[in-house]
Amino acid sequence: MNIYEFKVDDIHGNPVSLRDYQGRVLLIVNTATGCGLTPQYEGLEKLYKKYHDQGFEILDFPCNQFLNQAPGTGEEIASFCQLKYGVSFRTFGKIEVNGEKADPLYVYLKQQAPADVENAEAGAFRQILVKLAQTVAGSGIKWNFTKFLIDRQGRVVTRFAPTVKPEELEAAIVKLLPQETKCEKAGER
Repeated sequence: MNIYEFKVDDIHGNPVSLRDYQGRVLLIVNTATGCGLTPQYEGLEKLYKKYHDQGFEILDFPCNQFLNQAPGTGEEIASFCQLKYGVSFRTFGKIEVNGEKADPLYVYLKQQAPADVENAEAGAFRQILVKLAQTVAGSGIKWNFTKFLIDRQGRVVTRFAPTVKPEELEAAIVKLLPQETKCEKAGER
């Protein structure tokens, strides 16, 4: 099984097959518009613009499970992201990422990558979550802006903690993108 076996809803509730993204490097992110991490949209858009032509896609899944920080409809969320952060990557319908109603895509993602790759800010962030009584055990998604990197074959490569900023992902993304051959660099075909 790989990521291409799943269907998700767009912001209008229409099914979209992830097979449509076959052969591309994907970054799947659960997001929120009213979160302290919401400014990460800006960095995500920079990555998207820089690498989209090389086969990179960002799939944005708004999630209202963490202190109701993604209010509104999918259309309202997409509009906010476009107006405030200039987001041009695709926003999908709102989902749940934990619990009994967790979207099957996220159930799969958590099985494939049960732990976050963290950065220096993760420890302090965990302490904040404890104070908010928002701790999540095991492979559960800890908060908004957890990021899953998927290779061109649809395999989950790694999972990044919410505190890992988009610019910190660049090297991992570039590693999965195709490299030009010597002939292409020289303009030969």
